[in-house]
Amino acid sequence: MIYFLSDAHLGSKAIGRGWAQQKKLINMLEMMAEDAVSIYMMGDMFDFWFEYYSRDKSKKEFSPLFRTIRRIVKSGIHVHYFTGNHDMWTFGGLAALTGMEVHFEPCTIKRYGKTLYLAHGDGLTPFDVESSIYSSEARKRIKHFQTLRKIFHNEFLQFCFRCLPPKLGNKIGYGWAAKSRRKEFENPCPFKGEKDEELVLFAKEEEKLGNHRDFYIFGHRHIELDLQLEKGARVIILGDCFRQWTYAKLDHHGNLTMHNFEPAETHRDA
Repeated sequence: MIYFLSDAHLGSKAIGRGWAQQKKLINMLEMMAEDAVSIYMMGDMFDFWFEYYSRDKSKKEFSPLFRTIRRIVKSGIHVHYFTGNHDMWTFGGLAALTGMEVHFEPCTIKRYGKTLYLAHGDGLTPFDVESSIYSSEARKRIKHFQTLRKIFHNEFLQFCFRCLPPKLGNKIGYGWAAKSRRKEFENPCPFKGEKDEELVLFAKEEEKLGNHRDFYIFGHRHIELDLQLEKGARVIILGDCFRQWTYAKLDHHGNLTMHNFEPAETHRDA
């Protein structure tokens, strides 16, 4: 089996469940490890992750999770981590702590006779943002996010932030992230519809350009979605691991199903 999960936002000051949430995530990973060949974490598993030049003692909070992942990796299971917009600032530390393979860019893989496009999902929009398919409000939102993304990926600004004392940097980072979570809780953004959901439009454009994949698998949006496109491709948005506790599973026949992780788990074919 190959498993996909995303968006735990561990450490969030807005979610505030601390150890209980981390423990449930550990249980989820241990369940997956029972029959997994690979596990893909599709980003934003931490609400804010930054690696400073000075030692950051606060990361000890996640030691139980790190030990679990190391144990899974040592058992021979491949664990992959795709950085998102809350945890892009890893400079080798996360891989060293866990043994995971960290990916900074989307990639296409082939497994069990299926082609999968994997990405966290932030920053992915159809090529022509000015297209009439977007409302003026949507275009404004997309451009704002793209500007922020350029700032967050700027190497000089990253260097400056790495020089900060971790206590100060984390106060800034977790504070910014908490505002984002609270805004989401107050104003949830459900599925916008096939004609307005950026990740769906991105996948449609890829298919139109001839870059066919059987599955496009994303995190980022905190909605659970399995949408079949006209040419047979499926767009999967994984939900989250702090409220919905959803994940996807690809079996050795190439069948992909969506699930909820609960003590008495109920299976739902996607």
